[in-house]
Amino acid sequence: MSINLSLTPLISLVAGILVLIMPKLLNFIVAIYLIAVGIIGLFGLGSIRIH
Repeated sequence: MSINLSLTPLISLVAGILVLIMPKLLNFIVAIYLIAVGIIGLFGLGSIRIH
């Protein structure tokens, strides 16, 4: 059995929850999200396979 876990939707979900919990940190959360998605896109870490 293998599980494919995509990182981008997971990061989006965490960022969205953090914005709901702490709206004052919106700029910080958005900046971290954009940096993380950029790194994932550049290095091709879009999915992790768990066996």
